[in-house]
Amino acid sequence: MSKQVQDAYIVAATRTPIGKSGRGFFRNTRPDDLLVAAIRSALAQVPTLDPAAIEDAVIGCSFPEAEQGINMARVAVTLAGLPHSVAGITVNRFCASGLSAVQMAADRIRVGEADVVIAGGAESMSLVPMGGNKPSFNPEVFARDENLGIAYGMGLTAEKVAQQWKVSREAQDAFALASHQKALKAQQAGEFSDEMTPFEVVSRSPDLATGGVRETRRTVSLDEGPRADTSLEGLARLRPVFAAPKDPTGKATGLGSVTAGNSSQTSDGAGALILASEKAVKQFGLQPLARFVSFAIRGVPPHIMGIGPIEAIPVALRAAGLRLDDLGWIELNEAFAAQALAVIETVGLDPAKVNPMGGAIALGHPLGATGAIRSATVVHALRRHQLKYGMVTMCVGMGQGAAGIFERV
Repeated sequence: MSKQVQDAYIVAATRTPIGKSGRGFFRNTRPDDLLVAAIRSALAQVPTLDPAAIEDAVIGCSFPEAEQGINMARVAVTLAGLPHSVAGITVNRFCASGLSAVQMAADRIRVGEADVVIAGGAESMSLVPMGGNKPSFNPEVFARDENLGIAYGMGLTAEKVAQQWKVSREAQDAFALASHQKALKAQQAGEFSDEMTPFEVVSRSPDLATGGVRETRRTVSLDEGPRADTSLEGLARLRPVFAAPKDPTGKATGLGSVTAGNSSQTSDGAGALILASEKAVKQFGLQPLARFVSFAIRGVPPHIMGIGPIEAIPVALRAAGLRLDDLGWIELNEAFAAQALAVIETVGLDPAKVNPMGGAIALGHPLGATGAIRSATVVHALRRHQLKYGMVTMCVGMGQGAAGIFERV
């Protein structure tokens, strides 16, 4: 017997600050510890919820190994102090892992399989490198030209998009500068406070004088990436690092256009949301923040993976019964300025509605965590600005695009 579809509501949403990978404030912090902090903070937002009512935790991670392996979802709910009855599963859809986690949690509720589920994402690009510790492609990827895009580095796919959609270097750098400017303005106005969970970073080092261990503590409450010294002149001086495009005859046409300055930052961070059915909302006296409306995932050629949202956005809108103009806030993950600009132009997104508080170029992109982080951004932004509908959308490595739509309630 089929079950009636019911609504899934977000009743809590939060995230940690995002740190720069390799040299940032989370460089020695385990991603499961970041996730535990986010889960505990989300739980604190719903004090009337009985933790025993939580049935599962769905957590996104792009490279679930090493410090973020061993089913990080189950580890985190246990370390967060939840009852042993709370299960956990770690899922991987690369950059859309966190958004897919929210979708999967919502779907379990919508089909009546669960009433309360945690969704989220966590990633440490400081501790687990891009590609993981032992990447190994199937040899067939390299045996046929049509499969080579699977193995392309993300920067090379951005170069392909820039060439095909004719996105200039100047436009990319201007977009990157605007990302930093919007992020800094939002930080100064305190616009991230609703969605942010401050995190205490503990550092330990040997104390040679005493033979003991010296411990220092620092609380971080803002994303580390936005830079006040970013300028068009500084961005223009950065050298392209991914490609030197050639014309059809094979002659070099000059350097590429994708640089570290107009690409997303590699980062560390985590986010967590709690989703509940209408039954659970009433039972525990919860205040819904938003309703999860629709989700779409579509595949595109791997070598131009950045255009994925072009295919996913219209499908998510149709499933929601909405038009593009109905969206009041759009979080378009800025994997690269080239692909973000191609998506904005092709889909016809209103630039004023896209990443009003900056995007991944300034704020950072902790891969599998980003979808959950940006979902928290949308949920709180809709309430803060009294907007009805918002969307999170992103491209996905190896050629996919994802989009999820939320409604303020």
